[in-house]
Amino acid sequence: MPKTLTTIRPWGSFRAKFIIVVGSAVLIDLLISGGLALWNVQRLSRDATEEVGHGLEQASQDYIRTYANSTAAQVSLLLGQVNNDVSVLAGVLQEQIDNPQRQKNIGSAISGTSPASVQLTFDPAGQWAQNAPGAPSVVSAWGYLLNEDRSPRADVQDEIQTSAVLDLVAPSLLKNGSSKLQMYFIGPKERPIFRTAPYTDQAQTFDRLYPGHNTANFWDFFFPGLYESWQGWDAELRAHTGPDDITRTAPYTDAITGKQIVSFFHPLWSTDRKNVAGTAGADITLDQLAEIVENVKVAETGFGFLSMSDGNVIAISKDGEQTIGLRSANDTKGTGVTGLERSLKGSSQPAITELANNPGEDIRHLTLDQDGEPVPYMVIMKNLPASNLWEPGHVRKDAMSLGIVVPEREIYASLFAAQSKISDATNRIIIYQVLAILLSLIIVTLAVLAVSKRITGGVSALASAARRIQTQDYSVRVPVTSRDEVGQASEAFNRMAQQISYHTENLEQLVEERTAEIEEAKEEISVLNAQLEKENRRLGTELAVAERIQMMVLPLASELASSKDLEIAAFMSAADEVGGDYYDVLEANGRFKIGIGDVTGHGLESGVLMLMVQSVARALHEAGTTDPVKFLVDLNSALFKNIIRTRIDKHLTLAFLDYDGHDMLISGQHEEVIVVRANGALERIETMDLGLPIGLESDISPFVGTRKISLAKDDIIVLHTDGVTEAENVSGELFGIDRLCDEAVKLHRQSADRIAAGIIAKLMDYIGPHKVHDDITLLVLRHR
Repeated sequence: MPKTLTTIRPWGSFRAKFIIVVGSAVLIDLLISGGLALWNVQRLSRDATEEVGHGLEQASQDYIRTYANSTAAQVSLLLGQVNNDVSVLAGVLQEQIDNPQRQKNIGSAISGTSPASVQLTFDPAGQWAQNAPGAPSVVSAWGYLLNEDRSPRADVQDEIQTSAVLDLVAPSLLKNGSSKLQMYFIGPKERPIFRTAPYTDQAQTFDRLYPGHNTANFWDFFFPGLYESWQGWDAELRAHTGPDDITRTAPYTDAITGKQIVSFFHPLWSTDRKNVAGTAGADITLDQLAEIVENVKVAETGFGFLSMSDGNVIAISKDGEQTIGLRSANDTKGTGVTGLERSLKGSSQPAITELANNPGEDIRHLTLDQDGEPVPYMVIMKNLPASNLWEPGHVRKDAMSLGIVVPEREIYASLFAAQSKISDATNRIIIYQVLAILLSLIIVTLAVLAVSKRITGGVSALASAARRIQTQDYSVRVPVTSRDEVGQASEAFNRMAQQISYHTENLEQLVEERTAEIEEAKEEISVLNAQLEKENRRLGTELAVAERIQMMVLPLASELASSKDLEIAAFMSAADEVGGDYYDVLEANGRFKIGIGDVTGHGLESGVLMLMVQSVARALHEAGTTDPVKFLVDLNSALFKNIIRTRIDKHLTLAFLDYDGHDMLISGQHEEVIVVRANGALERIETMDLGLPIGLESDISPFVGTRKISLAKDDIIVLHTDGVTEAENVSGELFGIDRLCDEAVKLHRQSADRIAAGIIAKLMDYIGPHKVHDDITLLVLRHR
């Protein structure tokens, strides 16, 4: 029978099928990936537009905030400079009041060298007395302050003479620092003379602008309620409304210059601080504040304004005033001063009125009417630090606000331009992507036709070899005929077959070796765990013994109470099981020696060094060493040798207080010694110059000194280690020496035990849940 030959049609070959399948797959993949790429480009465009929009919007808002903060800082700086200058003048005048003899001597000296400053001439027309021109300052005494012979009353003449010190101080303050219109002194309500530098026609101007002022009390006529408010501060322990004594006015029209000004007053007090003794003051023109605000320039037409807390705008440009619809009206309330009322609440723009009714420091988006068209605006408000503000009848707390107003179309101009650029770039990318897809389709089709024969040959060989592997013929290898991916697959297949053959032949031996290694490692781990557990038990036992010994050598309650003249309370808490703080109360032959120290670090080594200190100190005291300097020098010598021998890399600050029945003698370097007298007066004694840390040098005799503290009944002494002052709260803030002193003064009338307990309770409440990082030791001594 003849053989039948099988004819393979061209499209039934593996190569043909490969070309059809691969070509179709590549075509579909290109179409899908190209479509996804185009969709992703469009999505990326939208996302980029939104992200850029958010970024530019945030950047614009941050820029406005920064601009507002900078401008607010300039205004605050100006006000702060004026406050400082007024405070300086007030300080000089207050010093004069507090030192009557010096005040009298300086007044006499000025009257002798500059009589024009204190000699007043009566004006029959005005019924007041005033010094002649030529003096650095003008001083006026009103008619009701004069005698029948038209000379100033004796007490008024004394006030005129002593206030002449302003001639020495005011010219320099006017010349330097911030620009000021004038500086002045006004006397107390019973003799309110008015001394102003530089010299002006003061009383003549008042006669012209304020009829009747000369017959009414100056304070009640010009600033009703201000003097009484200050008096109230004193009566309520100075619990006034603002952060300091300085009180300012709202802007008003100056009688002399006719300018809008702001006055700054600093009350002066009698020596017993119970009554107002007058005021120091200064005036600045509103132009100085307005210049800062009116120079605000954001984008093309953005502007700023400065307003009081009640919405009254005190500084704004003309264009800005028109933009937010402000309307001005004179404020004539009969108080002696006249201001300008220009309130946000009276704006013709409803959005501005709403802004005034709902103040805050956030960014607002408002719509304002501009020539009949709604225009979106962005507004940011920034509050300035609060201060005392006088209003007719009272003083209240007031915080001025700085506002920045800018059209949104100007601030977001860069955003609109960026969005347009992104849209143009997106269109170009889409066109290029379509062309790239078409080009890729052509290249892939040609590549599939070119490599199909080689790829199918290599795949066939791999398939044949895989079937032999399946029949457990691990000796099979595939010939590597190329260095492309098919060749790499062939090499990988050969390595795989070789590894399978090797592991099959050596599987049992490998398992045995790995098992033996695991057992050996388990034995080593068991031995190490046993050693570690033994070491932990040993260290725990050592720490427990050291802690027990440390607590045993602390002074007993009976030792703390052994002095008939001193009431002693003590507290110590270690940061670890064994602390490095030291305190002791030693008594021998009626002599008391109280010691306190702090070893560097804490833990076992610090505790051991502390025990050495206690032992050596008791031995020296029992041996009769009464010289404080020799005591410290000998103690340091003994400890230095022990530190060398034991190789303990530690040292300590250490101070001793020797009590002889009347006074305390301090020696050695440690933290400050706090002394609170029976009347509550606080003294802080620095010990840095009284010694050197123990254990640093073999001989510290050149560095040791002493200081004597005299004690009276109910005086207390507080000793502490840095674990008290450097304790932190959850915010990382230190307790500090000031809080310790304040608490000691507050509790000083109580017993030593109650003082110590109160301070520790305050400290622990301050620390809260925060970790205690250092040993805490506190001693309180009360002299009976």
